[in-house]
Amino acid sequence: MKGVLIDSCILLDLFTDDPVWADWSEAVLNKYSQTNTLYINSIIYTEISIGFNKIEEIDQAILKLPIKIIEIPREALFLAGKIFRKYKKNTGIKNSTLPDFFIGSHAIVSQFNLITRDSAKYKTYFPSLKLIHPDTEVFE
Repeated sequence: MKGVLIDSCILLDLFTDDPVWADWSEAVLNKYSQTNTLYINSIIYTEISIGFNKIEEIDQAILKLPIKIIEIPREALFLAGKIFRKYKKNTGIKNSTLPDFFIGSHAIVSQFNLITRDSAKYKTYFPSLKLIHPDTEVFE
């Protein structure tokens, strides 16, 4: 399955019309939707749902985009736990990073690329993951 997983920050850029990042996020989604299937998972759905008052509102917003919602494979859930444990052993103190490990593990196990603006943690804990981020994709 040729696909690209979309990090929540990219969708939040669009839904909040972020003055700095909305244009870039829209351009990168348009580009990759031409040759790939774009996906989000339940973790990403949860993160972006914070900006909506009703489930119908978020579902309607997602329907307007060329993306599909898929579940996280069990192998990715297992990997996320192992990576999070490694993070904690490396004196990781933030508990909010666990969603990033679910997302990175899902991309690795499913052999997806990942569109994100938050590349540092993914580069550290998922060095083989192909990231699509502002340093690799420049739009004018």
